Amino acid sequence: MIDKRYMERALALAEKGVGWTSPNPMVGAVIVKEGRIIGEGYHARYGALHAERMALQACQESPEGATLFVTLEPCSHYGKQPPCVDAIIEAKIAEVVVGAPDPNPLVSGRGVKILRAHGIEVTEGVLREACERLNEVFMHYITCKTPFVVMKTAMTLDGKIACYTGASRWVTGEMARNEVQMLRHRYAAIMVGVGTVLRDNPRLTCRMEGGKTPLRVICDSRLRTPLDAYVVETAPEVPTVIATASNDEEKRCRYEAAGCRVVVLAGADGRVNLEKLMEWLGREGIDSVLLEGGGTLNWAALQAGVVHKVVSYVAPKFFGGSEAKTPVEGQGVATPLEVVSLKIQAVRQVGEDVCIESEVVGCSQALLKKSVTS
Repeated sequence: MIDKRYMERALALAEKGVGWTSPNPMVGAVIVKEGRIIGEGYHARYGALHAERMALQACQESPEGATLFVTLEPCSHYGKQPPCVDAIIEAKIAEVVVGAPDPNPLVSGRGVKILRAHGIEVTEGVLREACERLNEVFMHYITCKTPFVVMKTAMTLDGKIACYTGASRWVTGEMARNEVQMLRHRYAAIMVGVGTVLRDNPRLTCRMEGGKTPLRVICDSRLRTPLDAYVVETAPEVPTVIATASNDEEKRCRYEAAGCRVVVLAGADGRVNLEKLMEWLGREGIDSVLLEGGGTLNWAALQAGVVHKVVSYVAPKFFGGSEAKTPVEGQGVATPLEVVSLKIQAVRQVGEDVCIESEVVGCSQALLKKSVTS
């Protein structure tokens, strides 16, 4: 009988690589012999040793005849590192327990097949759901070549992101705000609309100690971002992209001279085509986007069908106000049949607030049709 505790340990190890392995997956590995852990490892950073090889190097005794627990199917191809299946075979591991299959076309079952061909017993699918969720970014990007988009919202219990005056500091508590810095570290890019820039002049950096600041993406259809905005003034230090629908060459040159990269991706409605933007970011190697937009951009992203996950921080307070801003605005849907459907994955308390993580399971065809024809 498989002891799932070892896979749980491998998952915990894999989490240590959060924010650093992109575009590779996070992977953890545990080597067990006679009921004892003799080696552990994880993929710490892109280009570094893979989890299996790190675990083998860390072994306190010979791994011959041992069982390897690994969260993702071992690789079978050459990349920054040689194939992990070769190291497993050379170490004379007797059994490999795999959490999730690797959807990478270069692997995709080949790793397991090679191990079995060399007489190694392989058990698949142990804590598969947890292993796949750990690498939801990788699983999406490796197959779709577009970023995995996470919409982050922070709101009161009555669904407001600011008071009717526009004041918004602070909606949530300190623990929730600190957790958002971890999200900025975790994902490859952060995206907001020009309205957020004009209203808040945000830094859009990761302020977590030892954290990684993501690429900044500003959706600015008419190039209204001020040249003295923080995101423009710091563009030489923090890579910043302005996505626009404007062909104003003079304005574009000013932003580029300031250090920004400007990409023109106009939609039929005269606004930034978010689907094309995601395709462009994917080609640039950006595997994930944290969407911290206001209600207008959030609605546009949902309507375009580019959002895959929603992380909502809800504070136990009321702002009230019919004119107070909400996380998702725009025109909205005409009937409940046009709803954007979510599947709740997790609900947990963060300080005095509650965090709800949800998967976007689909937009109605009516809503998507409106997006295409608007």
